[in-house]
Amino acid sequence: MSTVIELIEAGAKQLAEAGVAFGHGTDNAFDEAVWLVLWRLGLPLDELDGVADRQVSPADAARIGQLFTQRIETRKPAAYLTREAWLQGVPFYVDERTIVPRSFIAELLADGSIDPWLGEHTRRVLDLCTGNGSLAVLAAMTYPDIAVDAADLSTTALEVAAINVTRHQLDNRITLLESDGLAGVHGPYDLILCNPPYVNAQSMTALPAEYRAEPELALAGGTDGMDFIRRLLAEAPARMSESAVLVLEIGNERAHFQAAFPKLEVVWLATSAGEDQVLLVTRESLL
Repeated sequence: MSTVIELIEAGAKQLAEAGVAFGHGTDNAFDEAVWLVLWRLGLPLDELDGVADRQVSPADAARIGQLFTQRIETRKPAAYLTREAWLQGVPFYVDERTIVPRSFIAELLADGSIDPWLGEHTRRVLDLCTGNGSLAVLAAMTYPDIAVDAADLSTTALEVAAINVTRHQLDNRITLLESDGLAGVHGPYDLILCNPPYVNAQSMTALPAEYRAEPELALAGGTDGMDFIRRLLAEAPARMSESAVLVLEIGNERAHFQAAFPKLEVVWLATSAGEDQVLLVTRESLL
């Protein structure tokens, strides 16, 4: 019989040799193998040390082997196979109706980076392009006194968001809204969080299969990645309260952002990926 760690090491070797792409919860073959093996065995994902030498039955080992084969052959992100993703230690249901949650805005909610711009006036928050609802849930958890609207153009994404809102018992604090950009939301909001489609056309053509397995609607941002963002920044002030701020994720598109908005005064916020992935802009600057 194999042990847990032996199956993990063998799986990691398989993943590496197959050249699968990471970035949907893990960034390397070993961590992805840990996730898949422990999930398949029904073991806590953060307790490898305690179970590494445990013997695994041939039947379970075969099931683990099938899972690695599925990951390699389908090129689907592991989260679509396990139906679960984690953000800041919080579990979320996910499937092919939404992108796998991985927003750096989650870090900023957790570490208080946005808090200097918030205060007693902060009562209403909008999570725009909510996807599976993870940022809305994290915002509601972080700020217990606020009401959150979570909006998305995709009705199927909102179905997934509803699962997560209910899972975390936040139905009384999070309202789900179908909205094309800001068209279907009401405001005024004191804080808008947005992880929009921002991948530029050239980058879209070069995406690994794992990213192409996600809804294109949630990724593609037009020629320079700024299509949605141009409209958002033009329309946002009308949906913002006087002291409101917008926190916007733009991934690796800082050069395109600055070319599109050369005179806009923004604050770049530090995340684990550096200081050019997420920005904060006040209503005053947008006006």
